[in-house]
Amino acid sequence: MQENIKSALIAAVLTAIMMLPIFGMHLEQEGLNLGLSYHWKWIVIACSAVFCAQLARPYVMKAFSGSSLLSLPALNPNQQRVAFGVLLVAALALAAFGSRADISIGQLAMIYIILALGLNIVVGFAGLLNLGYAGFYAIGGYTFALLNRDLGFGFWQSLPFAAGLAALFGLVLGFPVLRLRGDYLAIVTLGFGEIIRILARNLTDLTGGPDGISSIPKPTVFGYEMARRASEEGAQTFHQMMGWAYNTSHMEVYLYLIGIVFAIGAIAISVRLSRMPMGRALEAMREDEIACRSLGINPTGLKLAAFTLGAMFAGIAGSLFAARQGLVNPESFSFVESVFILVAVVVGGMGSLLGVIVGAILIVCLLSMGSDLAEYRMLYFGLILVVMMIWRPQGLLPVGRRHVEVAPGEVSS
Repeated sequence: MQENIKSALIAAVLTAIMMLPIFGMHLEQEGLNLGLSYHWKWIVIACSAVFCAQLARPYVMKAFSGSSLLSLPALNPNQQRVAFGVLLVAALALAAFGSRADISIGQLAMIYIILALGLNIVVGFAGLLNLGYAGFYAIGGYTFALLNRDLGFGFWQSLPFAAGLAALFGLVLGFPVLRLRGDYLAIVTLGFGEIIRILARNLTDLTGGPDGISSIPKPTVFGYEMARRASEEGAQTFHQMMGWAYNTSHMEVYLYLIGIVFAIGAIAISVRLSRMPMGRALEAMREDEIACRSLGINPTGLKLAAFTLGAMFAGIAGSLFAARQGLVNPESFSFVESVFILVAVVVGGMGSLLGVIVGAILIVCLLSMGSDLAEYRMLYFGLILVVMMIWRPQGLLPVGRRHVEVAPGEVSS
């Protein structure tokens, strides 16, 4: 009991130290003078909550040690297929009945699902910690923007180039990090992501600098623009060709459906990869690279393949993001974006496709909070990670492992 009280007091004191500069001290203006005021109420409430939670934690964990709440089983393949079907039906229902704001959030969710599935190949399958994944995301977005501005390419024409160039950068990044793992790999990939962002900000003549590139067009439908009027004289828009009345929400729904198609494609590739010998080899490399080498598997090719395929997914998501926003700038691809995508993979369950999708949806819901809560979202992310590491470190929906059990009577002496 004394140890519990001691640890609870230490936790409460640390909480007070961290919260004092954030919530406790505020600058208030009185006429021409600025004064520093202290708000102790929230600090006292937070410290009391942390103290009580830390004091009760051993008893709660002991009470739930045998409960299924802390040991939720992994879903079997049939259950996963049902869950995928439910998510697909819900996504299509949102397109049919959701408001414009809901569909906009759904577009962002599809982009994050594609990003999370791509990072899952690198982190979840191969075990390579990548903190610069937003760099590939930026390459895809800027490739579409530049091809449209300089060559007049549309979305569908630019998409193969965006995916291919991002994959090429993933391959190039893979060579210098072949001998790196863990923290060293994370530092190098973090540097790569920051290099891409800084280049986008400083190459003003090419990328537009901090202002970025604007006036990026939306995707066409079989060559027909989905707009009020065609950009070229004498051309028809999609609505005119179909005889429909123009509605701005139609483009939002179309972008959302494109995102669903790309997300389904990313899921199909990931499922196929997990069942291929290459996917098994990636998992073997993640568990023990030395044992992987002893089995005759070459980790060099696997690492390059993982970086290349994951970067290709990010390039596709970057193009879709540029089409959705109509604008790309360096601040859209900061380090925080890499953190958000990584959190989606960790919270959902590394290596689990269904878990990664759920994690991406959860992150988008947190990012779409109202303005009153948005400024504290990093605190929510931190709290979620702390709770997950204590309650369920393997993620919300961990990957299911196939295993064979042999009955004792079937073992021959």
